[in-house]
Amino acid sequence: MTTDPSAPWLVVGLGNPGPGYAMNRHNVGFMVVDLLAQRIGGTFKRAGKAQAQVLEGRLGPMGPGSRRVVLAKPTSYMNLSGGPVTALRDFYKVPTANVLAVHDELDIDYGTLRLKLGGGDNGHNGLKSMTKAMGSDYHRVRFGIGRPPGRMQVADFVLKDFSATERKELDYFVDRAADAVECLVVEGLERAQSTYNS
Repeated sequence: MTTDPSAPWLVVGLGNPGPGYAMNRHNVGFMVVDLLAQRIGGTFKRAGKAQAQVLEGRLGPMGPGSRRVVLAKPTSYMNLSGGPVTALRDFYKVPTANVLAVHDELDIDYGTLRLKLGGGDNGHNGLKSMTKAMGSDYHRVRFGIGRPPGRMQVADFVLKDFSATERKELDYFVDRAADAVECLVVEGLERAQSTYNS
């Protein structure tokens, strides 16, 4: 699916607001957009009436190859992400195909990335809320967190912080996910998939 190259992108990190959730596995989407914000060199601001923090900027090389982006972190809880994302999409006049959700993914090994357009929510409450609000034809960067060990409940697992062992590689994996977002936005899904899908 090709989109107007002048149209902005809305890159949404999915997570839960507040310091108690900051290092949870479920908040890896926030970690990736925080890193992208550092690269752009800006700080998040409250987004008017939408329940979100946003930062406007550009990704990619300086000049005509760069793309206008709005980075966003909903300040609603994960299972209510659809409302804020749809409000931002409409306010910034972003085509749905230019919405990109960065989120944790249980069914992929830790640190592995999968990039895709559309599809189901695989039980992810943030995606479920987004799809209910605006359909499923948006891009996703899926960041693998693996399955819970033993009999641990999924809800407990995703709301726990990354383990000490995982944290040793977390910065590297978050950096790679941010690179994947940039590649997808600037060079397109196919190029990004061939480079980052592992």
